[in-house]
Amino acid sequence: MNIYVGNIAYSVDEQELGQIFSEYGEVSSAKIIIDRATGRSKGFGFVEMPNTEEGQNAIDNLEGKEISGRRLRVNEARPRENRY
Repeated sequence: MNIYVGNIAYSVDEQELGQIFSEYGEVSSAKIIIDRATGRSKGFGFVEMPNTEEGQNAIDNLEGKEISGRRLRVNEARPRENRY
């Protein structure tokens, strides 16, 4: 299951993001999106969890949870749209 995570504090790195989600099950990857121009986090990312049940449990428990002073926005990621 691919999970969108928004409103991530800029101080949170990919390892910490993975640890947060690993409390709810196996995490196969955690990626924070970086701005190419500044090299800084854009404040959102994606977590991949192979087990759908564990992924849904993580979404249910982490949506709105405060991490490093910011309330996370967590939901199932939508497929990326093609840009023309």
